[in-house]
Amino acid sequence: MASEMSPRPFHVLFFPMMAQGHLIPMTDIAKLFALRQGVHVSIATTPLNATRIQSTIDRAAYITIHLLQFPCSEASLPDGCESLDLAVSQGMGMAFTEALALLHHPFEQLVEGHRPDCIVSDMLFPWTVEVAAKFNIPRLVFHGTGFFAICAGNSIERYSPHESVATDTEPFLLPKLPHPIEMTRSQVPDFLKTRTPFTELMERVQESINQSYGVVMNSFYELEPDYVKHYREEVRGSIKAWHIGPVSLCNKDQIDMAERGKKAFIDPTQCMDWLGLRDPGTVVYVSFGSLSQMGGAQLMEIALALEASGRPFIWSLRINAEWLPDGFEERTKERGLIIKGWAPQLMILNHPAVGGFVTHCGWNSILEGVTAGVPMVTWPLFAEQFYNEKLITCVVRIGVGVGSQVWSTSVEDESRPVIKREEIVRAVAQLMDGGDEADERRRRARELGETAKKAVEKGGSSYMDLDRLMEELKLYGHQTK
Repeated sequence: MASEMSPRPFHVLFFPMMAQGHLIPMTDIAKLFALRQGVHVSIATTPLNATRIQSTIDRAAYITIHLLQFPCSEASLPDGCESLDLAVSQGMGMAFTEALALLHHPFEQLVEGHRPDCIVSDMLFPWTVEVAAKFNIPRLVFHGTGFFAICAGNSIERYSPHESVATDTEPFLLPKLPHPIEMTRSQVPDFLKTRTPFTELMERVQESINQSYGVVMNSFYELEPDYVKHYREEVRGSIKAWHIGPVSLCNKDQIDMAERGKKAFIDPTQCMDWLGLRDPGTVVYVSFGSLSQMGGAQLMEIALALEASGRPFIWSLRINAEWLPDGFEERTKERGLIIKGWAPQLMILNHPAVGGFVTHCGWNSILEGVTAGVPMVTWPLFAEQFYNEKLITCVVRIGVGVGSQVWSTSVEDESRPVIKREEIVRAVAQLMDGGDEADERRRRARELGETAKKAVEKGGSSYMDLDRLMEELKLYGHQTK
C-alpha cells in the first residue's frame, strides 16, 4: 500500500546533440540529476551514441535510455553516421546538421508517450521548444560552452566591432564586456561575418532560448563571476541560467574517468604506468579534441616541436600517423607516448606528472584542464574556441597562446597559416619553464582547480545552483498540474 501512495518521481528527459563534445557533458549532467532524491532521468539518443554511454550509465544511478533512429538515408549520409565526429568532410558535416531537424517527429512521439516533467535539450535542437510547449513541459537549454564565450559572441553579434577595422589582422575591442578583450576579424566565426545556413540555425537557436524556461551551464561561478552576472543581466535578462559544473567531476571512479565518452584506444593502466615513471609536472599533454582536424604539414610541425622541446609528452591523435617524420617514434620512444585514437583524458590531466596541456580550447577540454589545475597552451581552431582562449589567457591568466589567428573548420583552408615548430616550442617553454611568470601561472591554475572541486561539493556554488534549479522545477510542476 505504501508503494501505491508514493509520489511519481520527477521525470527529466535529456536530449543531447549527437557529438562527443555535447553527449559527454550532458550524460554527466544526467548523472547529477539522477543523484537527486525523487528524480527519474532518461536520455534520448541514437543506437550508436547509446553504445558510447551505456557502460557509464550502467554504473550510474538508474537512468533509462530511449532510442531514436538517426535519419542517415534521408540525409544522404552513410549508414551508421550517427555522430558528428563520423562526418569526415565539410559536406557531410552540413548534411548531418540539417538531419537533426528530421528528429522532430520521433522526438515528439517519445515525449507524448512518456510525458516527462522537464526536457533538457541541446541548443542545436531549437524545435524542441515547440514540443515542450505542446505538452506544457518546461524546456531547459544546454549550451555546451561557458558564460564568457556567450557574452563575447553576443558582443560581436550586437555591436559588429569587426566591421570597424580595415584588415583581418587589425585588433578590435569587444564592446561592453567586463574586461578589455581584443580579437581580430580573422578570429571571428564565419557565420557572423557572412550569412550562411548556420547563421539561420543560430537565429532559431536564440529564438528558442528566449521561449525556454532557462539555461543550464557546464561552468562554475568562481571561474567567470563577472560573466555570470553579465549574462544574466545584459545578455539573457529574464531567461534564467544555472551554473552546475564542472560536470566532469561526477566521474570519481577510475573506470568512469577512463571510459568517459567511449572506451579508450589505449589500456588506461598502461597510460598511468607510463606517467608514473615521469617526474611531477614535467609531461606535456597534447590533444585537439574529437572534431578538430589539421593538415599533414601542421601535424609535422607539432611532431618536430615535441621532439625539439626535449620534454616528455603524450600526444592524442585522431588519425593514423603515416605523416610522422621518419624515425620520429623511434627517436622519442623513451619520452613520448602517442595515442592513435580516443584517450583517457580525465585520467591523464589529473596525473601529477602532467604539467601542461596543449589544447584546441574546446569547452570540455578547457574545463577538464581547469579542474585538474593544469596550465594550458591555447590553440583555437573554430566554433567558440577563440573566445575560450581569451578567457584562459586574458581573464583567468592560466594559459599561453601559440599564435593561432584564423577561424576555420576546413583542413584545406589556405588562409589558416601553418604554425611553425619554433612558435610551438616557444609557447611550451613559456608554459613549462621556471620563472616568476610561469610559477604564478601554475599557482593560479592550482588554486582554480581546487576551487572547481569545491564548487560541486555540498554547499559549493554549483551544488547549490543545482539544488535551486531542482526546487524551481518541482515547484513549477506542482503549479501547472
